[in-house]
Parts: sequence; structure tokens; C-alpha cells
Amino acid sequence: MSDSSPARPDAPVLDVWCELQCPDCRTALDDVRALRARYGDRLELRLRHFPLEKHKHAFAAAQAAEEAFAQGQGWPYVEAVLGRVEELDREGEPFLVEVAGELGLDAEEFDTALIDGRHILIVDADQAEGKAIGVTGTPTYVIGGERLDGGKSQEGLRERIEETADRLLAEREA
Repeated sequence: MSDSSPARPDAPVLDVWCELQCPDCRTALDDVRALRARYGDRLELRLRHFPLEKHKHAFAAAQAAEEAFAQGQGWPYVEAVLGRVEELDREGEPFLVEVAGELGLDAEEFDTALIDGRHILIVDADQAEGKAIGVTGTPTYVIGGERLDGGKSQEGLRERIEETADRLLAEREA
């Protein structure tokens, strides 16, 4: 699990269950950007990994994203990879290392992280938790204990997330 925003300790949490080879997750990026812009540090936005078996590079991409977070550029990396899903489909792990280099990250360390598996436990734990709470596809959001499945339709999800976030923020301020 990757913390992606320097939120206040009392901020509501929005978990974004995502897969970096998923075209629907690419579509959801606009909503994620809008939520980050609207709430800033008042909402803790966390990337949660849920690699799907049908995408052969998804597990490696999740590990690479964790390395990007470790190097301080998690969301820019996630956005860059999702923006080029077709290249990930074709090129696999070399593409993940290439994107790291393009963003000025330590590409050699990415390559090493993918070989030594240092982030596997994080990805496995996210996937196990996702399965335990009923995540079946991506993107899926969890906020205030409510699971919202974006894999079937993105329509109206951001509004529902905003309603819940606004309610949770109002409850904390009361």
C-alpha cells in the first residue's frame, strides 16, 4: 500500500484499488486528479494494488509503482505508466524501467527492485486485502467503509466519493 498524499493525521482515507495495465484505471485518473485537487491534504489518497491475472505485466507494474513511491515519485510514475498502457502491454518490464528513467528516477534501482522482489509483500498484502473486502476488478474505491466499484462503470463515482468525503470531513469538524 502506498501513501500518496501528505494528509493530516485525522484526514478521511480514500483507497484506490488500481492496476497499472488496466484501461479503466487510466480513465479513472481524471477523477483521481480532480479529487486530489479538490481535497489536497484534507483527504488521504492511497494507491492499493490489485493486479489482475489477465494482465501479464500488472504484478511487475505494481512492484515498480512501489519503488517509485520509495523514490518519492509515486503518483507521477503511476500516471505515466497508466497513460501508456499499450506500451506496457507490448514491452513489459523494460518499459517500467524506461519510464522511471524518463521521470529522473534511479532506473537501475527499479531494475534491481523488479529482480529482487523487495516490494512483493506489499503488493501481495494489498491484493489479499482487496479480495477479503470484495474487490473483484479495478478501479475500485473504498471510502468511509463504502466500496465503490469503478470496473463496471465510472459514471457518478466521483460525485459519490465527494459526497462521502464531504460528510466525513464535516463529521470530523463538528
